[in-house]
Amino acid sequence: MAAEDLPSEFDVVILGTGLTESVVAAACSRVGQRVLHLDRRSYYAANWASFTFNALLTWIQEQQVSSCLWVSTQQVSPQSHLSVLTGGASARASTGLVEPAGRRGGANTLKEAESAETEAESAEKEAESAEAEEESAEKEAESAEAEKEQVRKIFFSCFNQSQATKLKGEEPEEDQSHPVSASGQSEPTRKKISYAQLVKEGRRFNIDLVSKLLFSRGSLVDLLIRSNVSRYTEFKNVTRILTYRHGNLEQVPCSRADVFASRQLSVVEKRKLMRFLTSCMEETETELYKAAFLQDQQLGDNLQHFLLHSIAMVTEDTPTEAGLAATRHFLRSLGRYGNSPFLFPVYGLGEIPQCFCRMSAVFGGIYCLRHSVSCLIVDDNRCKAVIDSRGQRISCSHFVVEDGYLGSMRTLFVFVCRLLSRAVLITDSSVLSSDSEQQVSMVTIPPGEACQSAVKMVELCSSTMTCMPGTYLVHLTCQSVSSAFDDLSQLVTRMFNTPESQEPGTSTHSGGRPAVLWSLYFNMVDGTVPRVEGQGLPSNVHVCSGPEGSLDHEQNIKQAELIFQKIVPDEEFCPPAPNPEDIIYDGEGPTPSAEEQDSVKEAGLQEESGEDLSPQLEQ
Repeated sequence: MAAEDLPSEFDVVILGTGLTESVVAAACSRVGQRVLHLDRRSYYAANWASFTFNALLTWIQEQQVSSCLWVSTQQVSPQSHLSVLTGGASARASTGLVEPAGRRGGANTLKEAESAETEAESAEKEAESAEAEEESAEKEAESAEAEKEQVRKIFFSCFNQSQATKLKGEEPEEDQSHPVSASGQSEPTRKKISYAQLVKEGRRFNIDLVSKLLFSRGSLVDLLIRSNVSRYTEFKNVTRILTYRHGNLEQVPCSRADVFASRQLSVVEKRKLMRFLTSCMEETETELYKAAFLQDQQLGDNLQHFLLHSIAMVTEDTPTEAGLAATRHFLRSLGRYGNSPFLFPVYGLGEIPQCFCRMSAVFGGIYCLRHSVSCLIVDDNRCKAVIDSRGQRISCSHFVVEDGYLGSMRTLFVFVCRLLSRAVLITDSSVLSSDSEQQVSMVTIPPGEACQSAVKMVELCSSTMTCMPGTYLVHLTCQSVSSAFDDLSQLVTRMFNTPESQEPGTSTHSGGRPAVLWSLYFNMVDGTVPRVEGQGLPSNVHVCSGPEGSLDHEQNIKQAELIFQKIVPDEEFCPPAPNPEDIIYDGEGPTPSAEEQDSVKEAGLQEESGEDLSPQLEQ
């Protein structure tokens, strides 16, 4: 809707299109509230958004010139390794959380940003001829041994415009330095994918800013089903759960079939594991459990690792009750839609907020992107109206806002900031090869393996419509200790074949590891920390937190429901939407059912034949 046509009064004005705000908008519109939903961005879902590859490059450039973000970039070779370290205004104020702009060869980030953007644009223009150039470069690679060292040095230098022109269309030779697998046998030749190909096929990528999964019996799946919002999108099963232990990846046995088919567990361990999982589902009285609960159950180190890090997904200092609750939640979600407890939305997590926005629009919600709120008009500790970015006054009964919009107001309240470290990788193969190339994997990395914090990794294949065929999209997330690069790069170097793994003094044996074609590191604010709700804000202003570090969406759905109950306490939260044929529009009567239509037709035939209609009318 055009901003000039906006009505001057609404029941609820919502600023931000993240998951929590979108659920609130859908729930309010569904019960008849007049909703105005705004976002200053040009896209939906805010920090929950999914981008195509080219749109993500644009997003990166926007962060580099943003006044509230520090960014350091490094882009090398057409087969790009890009590192972006970002933090919000609160992160910038915290020491040691954001990498200085001049670190890792980035003395002038704006010039590097222009170079990266120019390289991406020129690669897109020459995408049609890129394949022919790659074939030619591949033929010349056999006689280019003398240039190999020069190319390798370029991987560690700052990428500039002259290098972009020189290297465009060349094939990376990094994979050729490790042709032997861990078993000593030759690896199958992998099809090499250049940076130009990634740009050309950029629309086939849907890269999430936040990495999460849906528990099959979680609150978000229940809400999607109950409200009929699930008809707006599709989902894929997570096909396997892996864990990283002692430098190796192992598959975690989840279901009864997995436990008895596992070769990693002895017969005794299988029996102990099944007995323990059965006892968890029986919800035995928690006061009988001690702090060292798993040790008391006489479970070996192998089973304790699986249960603690891959099933409950908690740390060793987690209270017993919380650990048991997490284990039950995992087990109850097993078998509902497949052999694992997790689902992933096709086309990425950014689809979920958009689905709820769609529902809100169906029931009368008005949407305006690139539109914001400049100030609030407050009287008697209540927000009476807002002034939008065009100067229009809009009256409202409630104002819902994403916490990222509070901006300078944060200095007025107690605001504790904690960050998440994120890494996004595009790789040429799976972390654990199998018979199927369409595996969706959830990988848990305990603290101490390569990072100070526990890391959750999600590997997506092309069938999820998040990456092009022949590639995999890998998301890594952990609690920030330092910058995202410092937190996660060591783990990435161990599990993948990267330029850093070829540095002197490190192992040069790839062991069949996937090659990283492109990578991105950044920090984002953790939405777990309590925000400013109730700390001096008007009573009808409701603040929504952003993504947090857990794997599920429980906190955001609960928060959306609490906000909805404050706005309309006597209404049902997201009741089922009617089927399209059941909707009655203004000026129209209800659509007759098939039986009623047949009865009318039969009555018409009887009238034409002159038969008496009174018996039928009496019926």
